[in-house]
Amino acid sequence: MRPTGDSPPELARLLRAGPFHLALRAALTARGLPLHRVQHRLAARGIKVGVTSLSYWQQGARRPRRPESLKAVQALEQILELPDGTLLRLLAAPGATAAGPEGARPSARPYRALISVGAAVEELLVAMELPADGGLHTVGHQERVRVGPAGQLLGRESQHVVRAHRDGIDRYVAVHHGDPGCDPARVRVRADENCRTGRVRWHREAGVVVAELLFDARLRAGDTYVFGYGFEDGTGGRSTEYVRGFAYTGGQYVLQVRFDEAALPVRCRRFSRTGPDAPQGQVSDLTPSGRHRAVHLVEPCVGRGILGIAWDWE
Repeated sequence: MRPTGDSPPELARLLRAGPFHLALRAALTARGLPLHRVQHRLAARGIKVGVTSLSYWQQGARRPRRPESLKAVQALEQILELPDGTLLRLLAAPGATAAGPEGARPSARPYRALISVGAAVEELLVAMELPADGGLHTVGHQERVRVGPAGQLLGRESQHVVRAHRDGIDRYVAVHHGDPGCDPARVRVRADENCRTGRVRWHREAGVVVAELLFDARLRAGDTYVFGYGFEDGTGGRSTEYVRGFAYTGGQYVLQVRFDEAALPVRCRRFSRTGPDAPQGQVSDLTPSGRHRAVHLVEPCVGRGILGIAWDWE
C-alpha cells in the first residue's frame, strides 16, 4: 500500500486536514481512476455503490454515513492506495459536517430569498399544487438574453442540464420576472427541446410568469436530463439588469446579454448578491464585444444566492 509521503503535496495536505470530499477527489485524480472503474473495483469486493453516489461524495453533495457506505470508504482507501483509516478519519473528524442526510440534497432556499417577487412565485406554486423543491439541481445552464431597440427585455433562451435528486421527477418549473410595466399575460413560453409546455400561470401585479415544462421521460434519482426553453417578452419598460437566483450550490452557469445596436449601454458589470435586497458584491466591469454587442459571465460552480449582469444607459 502506497504511503502518504509518496502522494502529491496537495493530496498529502488534504489527507491530513480534509475536508473529506476534497481529499477523495484529489486521491481519485492522483490515481487517474474514473468513477466507473472505481465502481467496478468496489463491486469485485462485493460492495455495491453507484457512480452517482461516488460523484456526490467527491462533490460534497452527500456524505457517507450508513454502515455499508463506510465499508465502501474503507475499500476506497485500499483501491486508491491510501494508508488505512485516512478517509474514515476525515469523516469522523471533530467539526466535520455534511450537506444533509446521505441520499438527500441540502434544503433549497425559498424563492423569496432569491428574487424580489418570491412571495408571488410561491403563491402561484401553491395554487398549482407544486412543491417549492422541484427535485432537480443544475449541472449546467446556458442562458441568452436579448435586449431590444428601446432597451426592453425582448426575451431569453435557456439550454439546461439537470440531475434529479429523487425518483419520479418529470417536469421543471420555469419562472420569468419581467421588468416594470411587464404584462405577464402577453409573455409567451416556448418549449424548444426535449420538453413541452404544461400549465402556465401569472401574477399580474408582480409581473411574474410560472410555467411547467414537462419532460419526455420520468427521471430516477441520479438521472440527468437536457432540455431547452424560452420566454418571449418585450412588454416591459427599459431594462437595467438580468439576474438568476440559485437555490443549490454546484453546476456551471453561463449568461450572455446581447444588445440592439440602437440601444447600447455606456457601462456593463457582473455582480453577485446574497439576497434580493442585498447590495451588489464581487462587481467587475464587462466590455461588450464589437459587432455582436454582447457581454457574458461564466461561473464554473455557482453558490447559493444571486448572479447577474447590470448595465447603465447614461
